[in-house]
Amino acid sequence: MARFSFRLPDIGEGISEAEIVAWHVAVGDRVEEDGRLADMMTDKATVEMESPVAGTVVELAGEPGDQVAIGATLVVIETAEEVVQPAEPERVEAENPGVEEVATSPRNGEGDHAQHGGGGAPLDATPAAVPQEATPLHHPATPDGPSTHERGRVLASPAVRARAADLGIDLSAVHHDGPHIRHADLDAYLRYGSAQGYHTPNVSRARPDETVKVIGMRRRIAENMAAAKRHIPHFTYVEEIDVTALEAMRGDLNMARGSRPKLTMLPLLIVAICRTLSDFPMLNARYDDEAGVVTRFGRVHLGMAAQTDAGLMVPVIRDAQDLNPWQLATEIVRLAEAARTGKAKSEELSGGTITVTSLGPLGGIATTPVINRPEVAIIGPNRIVERPVFRARAGGGEEIVKAKLMNLSISCDHRVVDGHDAASYVQALKRLIETPVLLFAD
Repeated sequence: MARFSFRLPDIGEGISEAEIVAWHVAVGDRVEEDGRLADMMTDKATVEMESPVAGTVVELAGEPGDQVAIGATLVVIETAEEVVQPAEPERVEAENPGVEEVATSPRNGEGDHAQHGGGGAPLDATPAAVPQEATPLHHPATPDGPSTHERGRVLASPAVRARAADLGIDLSAVHHDGPHIRHADLDAYLRYGSAQGYHTPNVSRARPDETVKVIGMRRRIAENMAAAKRHIPHFTYVEEIDVTALEAMRGDLNMARGSRPKLTMLPLLIVAICRTLSDFPMLNARYDDEAGVVTRFGRVHLGMAAQTDAGLMVPVIRDAQDLNPWQLATEIVRLAEAARTGKAKSEELSGGTITVTSLGPLGGIATTPVINRPEVAIIGPNRIVERPVFRARAGGGEEIVKAKLMNLSISCDHRVVDGHDAASYVQALKRLIETPVLLFAD
């Protein structure tokens, strides 16, 4: 038998270390060649590590959340035959040559938790509180008759007694007409007692506390959001937009779409965003605050916030200004699926110039979205609602009609974008959305 040390390879993104997100093996597991070992996260994406050899796992490098340097041992595998070790990446200096050691990169004093020979201890969970023994409830007799205290001994079957104990009911407080208490008597008591406040179930609806380690994508999101709020002075502007005509046009386009994808509101909104950005270049920009440079982009690489099981990701629609609504719809579906399944490429998750974040029917009345740093603006459409509005009649006067209305939020970096610029941009966007035929005008 021989031991093979699988070292974390150079993933090719100019990184020096990667984070362990999840193990797919444990010590003692048999792994086949090309079998899954672990998911490792870089600054850009999650990469799956596969075993180059077949054998038995004997050592793992730390727990999920630990950092492992490029070139450090990730997994030690016991093989049937001697396997030639690949050369280490040149940019990682080998320490203690000839000694096979599982290396970890602990954070914040967590090094004591890294375990050789184990894939990490499970999260500690606070045990559920042990419910106290039910205290008998002594209630006054119901108006229907005397209490069973006055009648003498309480008679009930074992099933009825067990149910009463589970519900915290004192059988002596239950009125009954027959020789013994039945389930129907308990039901009647529950109806009457709950209405009068006599009975409060002793079954706790509390759940046990849970401790969840913030690692992987959730930690990246936390770090990025904290950096955005720490460095960027946000301001948010909200405007109400009448989307009645846009929704009617969208319905007509879907009726005649043929084999093209079904249109949602988002592709049409992106077309409007791209058409108006050319007059407001300060919004389609990125701010390098360390260098003190703002770059205004001629192309719109639009970030699209997408919710996944791992957390919020922002795939980027490249050159959105050149795509029609159906092309945008196709790209939205493709990128959202790639993000949800973890198949989005690094270049598809970076390089955005402005971002749209939409919660769809959960959009609420208004949002104050957080800017995707180093961008300087983020747009958030909210939920569409129907409300009565006043409209001018053709012959004069006004009438009340039903309209579809949507609030649109925009958050901006106040170091780069003035409030007047943000408000002017949204008003231009509003005019285009409320006259949707202009979306298809040259």
